[in-house]
Amino acid sequence: MKTRQIKVGGVAVGGGAPVSVQSMTNTKTEDFGATLAQIKRLEAAGCDIVRVAVPTKQAAANIGLLKQHTGIPIVADIHFDYRLAVLAAEAGADKIRINPGNIGGEDNVKTVAEACKRHGIPIRIGINGGSLEKSLLAKYGGITARAMVESAVTQAKMLERFGMSDICISLKASSVCTTVEANRIAAGETDYPLHIGVTEAGAGRDAVIKSAAGIGSLLLDKIGDTIRFSLTEEPEEEAAAGVALLRVLGLRKDTVEIISCPTCGRTQIDLFSLLRDVKQGLEGCRRPVKVAVMGCPVNGPGEAADADYGIAGGKDYGILFRHGRTVAKLPFGELSAALCKMVLEDDC
Repeated sequence: MKTRQIKVGGVAVGGGAPVSVQSMTNTKTEDFGATLAQIKRLEAAGCDIVRVAVPTKQAAANIGLLKQHTGIPIVADIHFDYRLAVLAAEAGADKIRINPGNIGGEDNVKTVAEACKRHGIPIRIGINGGSLEKSLLAKYGGITARAMVESAVTQAKMLERFGMSDICISLKASSVCTTVEANRIAAGETDYPLHIGVTEAGAGRDAVIKSAAGIGSLLLDKIGDTIRFSLTEEPEEEAAAGVALLRVLGLRKDTVEIISCPTCGRTQIDLFSLLRDVKQGLEGCRRPVKVAVMGCPVNGPGEAADADYGIAGGKDYGILFRHGRTVAKLPFGELSAALCKMVLEDDC
């Protein structure tokens, strides 16, 4: 669903632009060295936009210094003190993230809007289910998707009254279903770019699955312009998870996609070690091709017919294929190296 487009530094968000990946540093922004080092790690993990906490004047000032040492867009995260939003905008922030309801009234919101217009930067309205206005909680009987959307739209309209149109909204709850419903409503009723994610997802495998369920279902509905996996992990893990999801959905084609069969009683080859070797051999390869590692010499090529390259294993050997055609039959010990060589050197 096409939304209006904003620019966060050099990254376009909305309006048909590629979905971008965001994360947030967990260092003290006042600590320039630690924050810059983490931003560099986020860039290496594929992050497109990074948000930093701005609780003090020093944190706001450090945004300008950080931007001298990195090209990634930096978003200033502001709560309660509108003056910090103004300082961050003046320091060179590429976007300001606020909740207009907690920075002290319309006059303060107007001041922030004017500062952002003056510096040509957008505002993201962040709505979390756990911080809804009491009036909306009473009106809707608790945290609901409709309450979240009403909160966001009301605050966006306030900014628009002050001449601010470069607005992005995020609607996040710890409930996957509430998050998905809220964003579907917003996508159907507004044209604001949507930053999507499931907040407070937790840690580990369950948190990644929870986030992927919410974010992925929305992206499959063509809803969402920028994403964040909100994990209780190092920020680099958030970025890596976001990049992986975009690759799985075909929204980021910048690397090899490896598919493999789950194995069964017909498997007569050590597929686990073979897959590990292929992954290691192709690590860092940026060719947007699909590579299959299959355990059955009969069904393997057929099941991976849409793969560009692959292996189908038999007992102590395997066949190597390219675009569905067998090109060699090799002993097990030669398979992974031969496949990786073909992928890395082939210009077909």
